[in-house]
Amino acid sequence: MSKIFIDACFGKDTPYTPVWMMRQAGRYLPEYMKVRAEAGNFLNLCHDPKKACEVTLQPVDIIGVDAAILFSDILVVPDEMGMDLEFITGEGPKFNDPIKNEADLDRLLGGDEAASKLTYVYDTIKLIKEQLADDKALIGFTGAPWTLATYMIEGEGTKTYNICKKMMYSNPELLHKILAKVTEVVKLYMEKQIQAGIDVVQIFDSWAAAIEPGMYDEFSWKYMVEIAEYLKEKYPHIPVIMFPKGIPAFLDKVYGNFDVFGVDWSTPMSLAKEKLGDKYVLQGNMEPCRLYSKEATTKCVETIQETMQGKRHIFNLGHGILPDVPVENAKHFINECHRVSKKA
Repeated sequence: MSKIFIDACFGKDTPYTPVWMMRQAGRYLPEYMKVRAEAGNFLNLCHDPKKACEVTLQPVDIIGVDAAILFSDILVVPDEMGMDLEFITGEGPKFNDPIKNEADLDRLLGGDEAASKLTYVYDTIKLIKEQLADDKALIGFTGAPWTLATYMIEGEGTKTYNICKKMMYSNPELLHKILAKVTEVVKLYMEKQIQAGIDVVQIFDSWAAAIEPGMYDEFSWKYMVEIAEYLKEKYPHIPVIMFPKGIPAFLDKVYGNFDVFGVDWSTPMSLAKEKLGDKYVLQGNMEPCRLYSKEATTKCVETIQETMQGKRHIFNLGHGILPDVPVENAKHFINECHRVSKKA
């Protein structure tokens, strides 16, 4: 595995600050779109280890990042728990049988029974490790229980989260049962990813900002910490990255046994450094839309490097790369990260 990337995760000295980009095999690469078209649809691509391996490796070969991120989707977890998932062109993911009550939850598989059904993910990891260069790390990932639960309860993406938040306030017992069941599956899912060969774990809470700060620990963070601590106890050599999006108000309350805190673009890097820089390696946090301008990219990279002087850091975007970003601009971002970190 990449010693540079892994050392950075553990806060050890590295020759330069490593860099990778969220949604690495994203729609910005023509090579990805070609493989996606061959697969027929997004879910087919997730289920095909050879094609998923190919698009995982594309950004490493084309863009020059220091780590590959496994190509998959967070929603394969509830899908294999027994929910009816489809990806609708122009609309995104949709569950045709959202959870409305305890009976809906009881019909879903849990624990190892569900995690063992994700064999195509583990087979993809094994293929990637056979082909990934020794100096590159492989990052596995999962959605946080709260983010997964929002899709499972709402049935699709939402801007209001009113159905799951109605459950949060009117039937919190049911929501905790959903979160607990998902957490048990995710623990074993990530463990099996580790056993298949991933080098780093990342837990995404994409919809963290939907919860008011005073409720965040109860309904999301504590479940993420439970997953991280389960993995760190059994696999202490595997770095764990936590990425809750949009919670600057929560930084004072961050706790748990993990290694890296992902800083999203809406959280000032200086604030994250002040609150968490002595406890965790920080990752992030360029605004993805800066990639439309090479000048704006360079300015942000230099600012982040200057801000993080003297602290542990991994360069990354502050959320996923957008589909119409020019490939040359993505390469420029990687080159600039390496340039300023070598210069420091």
